[in-house]
Amino acid sequence: MWTLARDCGLDLNSSYAYLIYAADFSATCRVALLGDEPVGYVLGYRPPERPSHLFVWQVGVSSRARGHGVAARMIHDLLDSLDEVEVLEATVEESNDASRALFASIAAARGGDLAWTDGVLSTDFPDEHPGEPRLEITGMRAR
Repeated sequence: MWTLARDCGLDLNSSYAYLIYAADFSATCRVALLGDEPVGYVLGYRPPERPSHLFVWQVGVSSRARGHGVAARMIHDLLDSLDEVEVLEATVEESNDASRALFASIAAARGGDLAWTDGVLSTDFPDEHPGEPRLEITGMRAR
């Protein structure tokens, strides 16, 4: 996952963080393989104060697998495996058209309502990181 995040140009967490995420949150993470090669991943967790929510922390898909619905399939697989999840959450920079389209497609496929709030403001970051509005998809149904 760390290598995919780096190669995709995503905000890179420490390699240790990805290992801990995979171990401690395996029920809410997915890795997509093409043969034996990892080509995508989703890191997610269920916030303890909102156990009916799934927060998607990061999604990465290698250039080899883009355009084939890999990210959507991983997220749908997560939602299908977590019956108690009623709300999907994430934060997405305003300039990230691909991720915004991904989550809009998830909402549409599940008949859910997608709403945006301020999320994490650019002024909340200690560096020049752009703001990350928060999305919530509610009213989802099984596919």
